[in-house]
Amino acid sequence: MIALSTPGPVPAHVALMLRVSRIVSSELSLDQMLEEILEVAVQVSACDACLVYLLEKATSEIILWASRVPHARSLGKLRMKLGDGVARGVAAQNSIVALTAQAAQDPRFKRFPSLIEDTYEAFLSIPLAIGGEAVGAINVHFRQPREFPADLIDLLTFMGEQMGGAVARSVLAEENLRLRDEALEMQRQLAARKLVERAKGILMRRFSITEEEAYLRLRNDSRRSRRSMRDLAEHIIQTEINGLGTE
Repeated sequence: MIALSTPGPVPAHVALMLRVSRIVSSELSLDQMLEEILEVAVQVSACDACLVYLLEKATSEIILWASRVPHARSLGKLRMKLGDGVARGVAAQNSIVALTAQAAQDPRFKRFPSLIEDTYEAFLSIPLAIGGEAVGAINVHFRQPREFPADLIDLLTFMGEQMGGAVARSVLAEENLRLRDEALEMQRQLAARKLVERAKGILMRRFSITEEEAYLRLRNDSRRSRRSMRDLAEHIIQTEINGLGTE
């Protein structure tokens, strides 16, 4: 009989990876997930600032979305155009950028007056990617020059991949919700049009008027009574069903 060895403690990097995986598979909202991941990124990198940018495909802009330092006025508003800033380059090219000193002097770097960390010495930008496609970037800033060991880059890259998947799922969920709302709105509009058409037919028969005259009568009555045309049409139809008629 072979004796099984007693499992030893989980290595620190494995524990961190498991923590990240649990965060992105949780029921947290995207913003909550990003906050949790940022906390892990700060812990593992010992950075002085950490920011997350997300790519908005519709405008080809990258937007400051989350931060571990106070940037409440900039979140969701600070945007970089195509080709501006290192973070935008990372998201576009799906590649890592590591600047060990004088980061602000890099020709790709775009400074924003509202971001004090843009004056820091060292900078590391990791793409948030899903299926080889970048959806954003996570930036870590350091006040002093420093080198970036391979294990730190590997861990942050893993986090970027996990965050990329979370972002992609969130975007898909929002798109599905938007499509559902659009479908429901189209159904409501179609139902309203059917009611108005039916009400117009009733008015045409009742008053021997044309379709256009029936529509104008509905519209004017709607304005005068401050009721929607749908409500007015439903009233006319119900009145007709009850056999009451209207003058």
